[in-house]
Order: sequence, then C-alpha cells, then structure tokens
Amino acid sequence: MMSKIAIFPGSFDPITNGHVDIVKRALPLFDQLIIAIGVNTQKKYLFSLEQRKKWIREVFADEPKVVVDSYEGLTVNFCVKKKANYIIRGIRSAADFDYEKTIAHLNTAMAPNLETLLILSRPELSAISSTIVREIIIGKGDASKFIPDNIDPKIGEINA
Repeated sequence: MMSKIAIFPGSFDPITNGHVDIVKRALPLFDQLIIAIGVNTQKKYLFSLEQRKKWIREVFADEPKVVVDSYEGLTVNFCVKKKANYIIRGIRSAADFDYEKTIAHLNTAMAPNLETLLILSRPELSAISSTIVREIIIGKGDASKFIPDNIDPKIGEINA
C-alpha cells in the first residue's frame, strides 16, 4: 500500500503557533508529514535556515510522523521528488483562500495527482502570521505568545 505523504510548505520564519496547530490537526490524516522550508534566494530571511529547521525539529521532537526538510524551486516539483500526493495549507482569511485556490489549481495542472488540503485556522490563531511575528521581533516586542515555547527569538541567529 502506498504511504500517504503530505507536504506543509512555508518559510516558517519563524514557525508560529498557527503553523503548529495546522500540523497537529493534519497529522492524523497522513503516514508522514514533511514540513518543507522553501528557500528563495531572492528573499531575505530573519532567521537562518538551520535555526528554523532546529526550532521545528524541537517543536515536533515527540512526533515520529513529522519530517523537516528544505527545498528550492517549485513546491510541486518537491512534492513529486518526495512522492507526496498532498499539500497542506493553512487559511486565515478570504484573501488567503483566493490565493491558495489559485496556487492549488496551478499545482494540479502541473501534477494531476497532487491534492491541496486547505485547513482553516482556529479563530484565536487567525491573526498570527510569520510576517507579523517578525515585525514584533524586529521591533523588540514580546512575540512569545505567538510562537512555540521552545523558541526564544532573542537568542536566535537573527539575520537582520
């Protein structure tokens, strides 16, 4: 029988409680869930790739079905390489839905066996995004309520 493998792509710069919630809710559906950090050479990240991988591995240390990986290029190509037939995406708003729907349609056009599952964020987590958390950290605010307990952004390798 073929394993059910899902990819949860993102920058995870840093991983947030919203991301963690999506992963925990998606896990029962799959044999393996790959948290895939997309690397865009044109983009400047606040935290190094190694720091982000370390944090995610720590958050899911007790979850054997979670694998942490990174990739460059199209997510759809990474899915094919990893033999994953599912992409997981979190949805916080109608704008997220419209954007993710378009991407899902394009991905399916390129890889017909690839399904995108959109998981609605919980209302209390819907305002959290990596972008907002980065702004709080850069502004020297307290981001602790938005990120997993094992992450101390003050000691992370900040690239900014």
